[in-house]
Amino acid sequence: MPRSCVPPLLPHTPPLGALLRQYSAGTALACEPVDQGLLNRGYRLCTTRGRYFLKHHFDPETADPAAIVRQHRATRRLADLGVPVAPPLTGRDGRTVAVVGGHAYALHPWIEGRHRHGGQLTTAQCGRLGALLGVVHASLERVMPTHARARTGPAASSDPADTFALIEDLLGRVRRHRPADSFDALARHRLLERRALLEQHAGRRPAHGGSVGWVHGDFHPFNLLYKGDAPAAIVDWDRLGVKPRAEEAVRAAAIFFVRPAGTLDLPKVRAYARAYRRAARAAPSTLAAAVHRVWWERLNDFWMLRWHYERGDTRADPQFPAASALAVWWTRHYDAVCDAFSD
Repeated sequence: MPRSCVPPLLPHTPPLGALLRQYSAGTALACEPVDQGLLNRGYRLCTTRGRYFLKHHFDPETADPAAIVRQHRATRRLADLGVPVAPPLTGRDGRTVAVVGGHAYALHPWIEGRHRHGGQLTTAQCGRLGALLGVVHASLERVMPTHARARTGPAASSDPADTFALIEDLLGRVRRHRPADSFDALARHRLLERRALLEQHAGRRPAHGGSVGWVHGDFHPFNLLYKGDAPAAIVDWDRLGVKPRAEEAVRAAAIFFVRPAGTLDLPKVRAYARAYRRAARAAPSTLAAAVHRVWWERLNDFWMLRWHYERGDTRADPQFPAASALAVWWTRHYDAVCDAFSD
């Protein structure tokens, strides 16, 4: 599960008067926080001139003004190609980023819609979802600079030796946690289970990541709005960057189509993957290799437990049961998952 599926930590009151003056957007009538699926703070804003989405960029990883401008420029170009996005509004100074009191904000049109998980999609709609992501990847290749791809090489895969050390550290934290609770019991079970799986499959570590291209970076149900049965807008482009494209397709499917018990709906995955391959012109072998790399990273990933035990941050706890079960199920059904993505 993505880190951006958790709500922001602290309330914040944006400087509405100063912001709205910069955008000539009228006077505020109502401002409500939108806390579902966002690491950055978002607000549903109603003014005398309309309804807007106000975004406060405060995540240290993505709040660089130059990066925000790049995201805004990308969404404007994607909109020109017909990709469903919600580009930001331009302020009176011609800029799309407003900096007030040292904080960066952007104002977007309000898109009426709702989030839909893969379980709420028909097989045909799953195909449409895969085609949409394929179009995003193909369109980004048209509108983004090519020199950035040349500077970005394949990333190294996770080293199991580091993971074994992390597991030991987390097991120690679980033992010391008082009072012990049901989350501790599940965490210990999954850590021991994962250690055994890594011992069994340590020799299957991929050499490196796949070929890279421009990607959304955080494609999941909370970043896609539907109006009726059709996608209305892809939002939250904070993690736009150069990464393995096929891996984003696999990672997104593992989020959209995971069931509560930690299994994947493989018929829906198959429809999604076929449509993605057609739209992105990706070979079946490319998806199969991406499946292997994403599976490996899942085996070595413990970010939810690190948040819980190292930072005392429990916002991701509800995601842990399904996400941790998926890594185990995926390992046991590895061939079936590969077939669903590459058939």
